[in-house]
Parts: sequence; C-alpha cells; structure tokens
Amino acid sequence: MPALIDILPFVVALLAAGILAGLLAGLFGIGGGAILVPIFFHVFGLLGVDDAVRMHLALGTSLAIIVPTSVRSFTAHRQRGAVDVDLLKGWVIAVPLGTLIATLIAAWASSTELRLIFAVIALVLALRMIFNRASWKLGDDLPENPLKFMVGTGIGILSGLMGIGGGVLNNTFMTLYGRTIHQAVATSSGVGVLISIPGLVGYVWGGWGKSGLPPFSTGYINWLAVALLIPVTLYTAPYGARLAHALSRRQLEVGFALFLVFVALQFFASVIF
Repeated sequence: MPALIDILPFVVALLAAGILAGLLAGLFGIGGGAILVPIFFHVFGLLGVDDAVRMHLALGTSLAIIVPTSVRSFTAHRQRGAVDVDLLKGWVIAVPLGTLIATLIAAWASSTELRLIFAVIALVLALRMIFNRASWKLGDDLPENPLKFMVGTGIGILSGLMGIGGGVLNNTFMTLYGRTIHQAVATSSGVGVLISIPGLVGYVWGGWGKSGLPPFSTGYINWLAVALLIPVTLYTAPYGARLAHALSRRQLEVGFALFLVFVALQFFASVIF
C-alpha cells in the first residue's frame, strides 16, 4: 500500500479533473467519456504514468465510470417510458460483442495507435456535428437485421475504442431514421449500459498483469480515479447544465464539436511531435 504522501498529488489532480469533466459534461449534455478520456490521458501523464499504458488506462477508467451513471440514467428514462426497449433487446448481443472486440483491439494496440484512433473518430464526429442538418434522414424507421445488428456492433467497437457510452453515435443513428431526439437520448442510456459493463470487463482482462500501472489499478481500470470522479462529476454537472441553458442547442452542438476538434488535434500533435 503506497504512503498517503505519495498518492496525494494523484488525488488532487484527479479531483481537479473531475470538476472540469463534470462541468463540461453538464454543459454539453454528454455522459463524459469523450471528455474524461483526454483529461485522464493528460492527468496520468503529469503524474508520470508510463506512456505505454496511459491511453489504455484512460479508456478503461472512463468506461468504468460510465457504468453507474448509465445504469442510473437508463432506469430513470425507462420509468418515463421513453426508451426503445425493442432496439435494446435486438442489440443485447451486438453492442457488447462490438465492445469486446474493441477491448481486444486495444489490448494489442500501442498507446500511439489508440490516440490516433480516438483522434480520427473524434474528428469525424465533430465534422458531423458542425455540418449537421435537421433535415438529414436515411429513412422513416430503423432498418431491419442484419444492418441493424451490424450498426449495433459498430457502435460497440467505436465506443469501446473511445471509452465512451455511445450516446453521440446512437443519437445520430436513431435520428437519421426518423426517431425523435428525446427517444434517442433515452435509448442511448441503455446503450451505455450495454457498452460500459463488457467494456469494464474487457479492459480489466486486457491490462491484467501489465507493468507501469499506477496504484489502485486492476488491469486498465484505476479504481481511485473511479471512486473520486463519480461523486465529483455528479456534483459539478448541474453547474455546467446551468451554463448550457444560456446557449441554444446549436451553439452547444458546435461547442462540443470544437472541443472534439481541439482534443483530436492535441492527440495528432502528441503522435507527430
């Protein structure tokens, strides 16, 4: 067990990260994964975590934090009857399968490769948000299998490689096929459950016995970060939400897109330089 004085800087840095993540998550209405991963990456770097495992640790820890928040959110949305339960039942294999595939990829990928993957996906999502039009539609209802199954697997793969709950991806899919944004957001909470739980298991397995991990880590999950950030983000998110009410939905969408562009450019720069 490390001495308290040794882990104190780690605790302080994570608390500061949690405050920032909570504010940004509340401001942009996002579960936090796309925000937590770059914050974790930089905080772990400042604390001297080995670069070979730093990105893996950021991804796995982010997914672990999403587990309780997504379960809580899904329960609340389901009580209101807003969740497309049929879609989730159809994805109960597809999404976890994709997430486990992502953890297998992450287990074999280098930190540099994971940063590039995150940056590319983040940039694509950002461009989609910037150029998004409400009139864009691919159909009046969700497609049938096997396309629907393939989409679920794809959402699991991309989300697992980004350490996110899949909300942005599922919202895009459902609204392009005629579903309301309210139903899409509610259903995304369930998608987050299908992603985060197998993602947690996969990143624990993928990092089991790896060297260079900080104290209180099991595989690529740092439980100290999980324990500290869940209450901090839940406490600070409402303050970010208050700021969000001063902006229009389009301003928030563009704001989050610009945040993703900034993060993507940072990751690209870290690889090049």
